[in-house]
Amino acid sequence: MRPVVQFVAVGLVAALILALLTSWLSRKAAVDEVIADATFTTEVLARSVVQPAMPRGLVDTESASVDKFDRLIRHRVLVGEVLRVKIWDEEGTVIYSDEPRLIGQQFELGDGSLDVLRNGGAEAEVSDVSKAENPFEEPLGQLLEVYTQINSPEGEPLLFEAYFAYDDVERQSEEVFSAFRPITVGGILLFLLLTTPIVWLLARRLSDSATERERLLLIAAQASDAERRRIARDLHDGVVQELAGTSYSLAAAAQDVDGLDASAEQKLSLRTQLESLASTLRQNLRSLRSLLVEIYPPELSPPGLAAALDDLVAPAAAQGTQVTLDVADTSALSQEAVALVWRTAQEAVRNSLRHGHPQAIAIQLSVEPDTVVLVVDDDGAGFDTTATRSPDNFGLRGLTDLAHEAGGELLVTSKHDAGTTVRLEVPRR
Repeated sequence: MRPVVQFVAVGLVAALILALLTSWLSRKAAVDEVIADATFTTEVLARSVVQPAMPRGLVDTESASVDKFDRLIRHRVLVGEVLRVKIWDEEGTVIYSDEPRLIGQQFELGDGSLDVLRNGGAEAEVSDVSKAENPFEEPLGQLLEVYTQINSPEGEPLLFEAYFAYDDVERQSEEVFSAFRPITVGGILLFLLLTTPIVWLLARRLSDSATERERLLLIAAQASDAERRRIARDLHDGVVQELAGTSYSLAAAAQDVDGLDASAEQKLSLRTQLESLASTLRQNLRSLRSLLVEIYPPELSPPGLAAALDDLVAPAAAQGTQVTLDVADTSALSQEAVALVWRTAQEAVRNSLRHGHPQAIAIQLSVEPDTVVLVVDDDGAGFDTTATRSPDNFGLRGLTDLAHEAGGELLVTSKHDAGTTVRLEVPRR
């Protein structure tokens, strides 16, 4: 179920992101639409209403011309969305405004305003009420100012500026977003509704496959253990016992040489041969017993794990490899943890001796409150862990899968001429 939950969570996050993106795009579209409408309205007012009705003397702010023009502006321009009007000359003087306190005041025009005044066209921007030219606009709220070129009756180019309420942006943004909301968010939710059962089915199949793979891996491990036990038992009860008996017989025969009817030299030679054969047989017997321990320890249990690990590294110590073994109390471990620790240590030591030829091997087994940690470290030849391994080298790869299935982790770190470290961490129960 976890992949399904993740899929639904990602889908909901995607729906939220898409909703936010749609909201931003709709707001941008609304802003563009409001600006376009305000620009069109300003140009229509300027060309069709303001410029034809502008009286002579307005550019000189003559009182009669201003009063006459003011009545026109208030009846025919300051209606609907237009909240304020200003007319400027090229020096930055306000020759008319519906706010009479601005008439005659002079301010610096920006580059954009001057360009429109001289060359025509239209520009729009959000009004900055902090500017010196806008001391009376703050009570009107946020405004959009649009300016375009007009000509006075005297032929002087002027700048006509109209101010619009910016609240229409929010309104149109919501209208646009409301139109897109069912398509975008609803589409995502419908997609999640249709695909969630498919994802659930696929996740169920993957889970079943993983369970089957785990079962087969466990069966293979159990079969391998059973076969190892059978071989170890047959060797221990058969060949090992017979060889032990033979070594004792040879030792006894060496002691009975004195009773033979032979010369002293013959007796000495025969005794030497028998003792040599008995010694060789005992050495072979020890090697065989070490092999039995490597195949499968006779008493692999939580209390006997330390002894099994000691037997495991005995051949390495016999070859001259310096062995360090540090094992904590393992009596509280589960049988599954003990088996996995043993297999990992066995594979690590075997690979170290076979491929690394180390001078020293250190095995440390620590038991923590919830986990058991095994570290096998050597100073051997090492190898490149990133290189492609042969398909036949499945020892540690299989143990990695077993550790993962047990809820743990197996990590192998190594470099050329820098040794190898195998670290296993699994739950203690």
